[in-house]
Formats: sequence, structure tokens, C-alpha cells
Amino acid sequence: MCHPAWGRALARAKHLEDLARLRSVRDRMDREYALPLDLEALARGAGVPAGCLARQFRLAYGRSPYAYLAARRAERAAALLRGGLGTAEVRSAARRKQCR
Repeated sequence: MCHPAWGRALARAKHLEDLARLRSVRDRMDREYALPLDLEALARGAGVPAGCLARQFRLAYGRSPYAYLAARRAERAAALLRGGLGTAEVRSAARRKQCR
């Protein structure tokens, strides 16, 4: 029989692995926010099912992956507007970023 502490250690290691996976998904969304990202693509990149990723992401960050991505895009647009760009320029900047 295994020592009880081993089970706890394995569970802790799994939890840390899950958090690292979620952080990599969040970092990808921060880097590629202007690209058309969907949950299936993010889940494939993380190596987990889409439903599992969505549940774990919401538990870890308090919002769904889509809500996080939408907020990131809104933050970037607001920063461009504060920087003096007009709405048409912000829109074209987003399109240029998508075409890369």
C-alpha cells in the first residue's frame, strides 16, 4: 500500500501541472488576442478537451476563456484610443494584426 502522503503529493503535482497549462493558454491569448482564436484550438494546443479547459479556466481565472479574450481585446482597443488613434484607425490596426 502507498503512503498517504504520496497520494497528496501526486494530487499537488497534477494541480500544479494544470495551473501551468492554464497559464500557457492565458499567455497565448495575451499574445495572439487579435487572431481568430476559438476554444477548440486553444484546447488542442493545451492537449485537453475543450469542455475541461473551459471549466478549469473559469475556476482558475473567474471568467470563461471567451470572456477573458474579449476583455483583453477591449483593453487593447481602449489603450489605442487613449493613445490618440481614432476608431477607424483602431479597427484597421486590428485587421492588420489579424492578417499576420
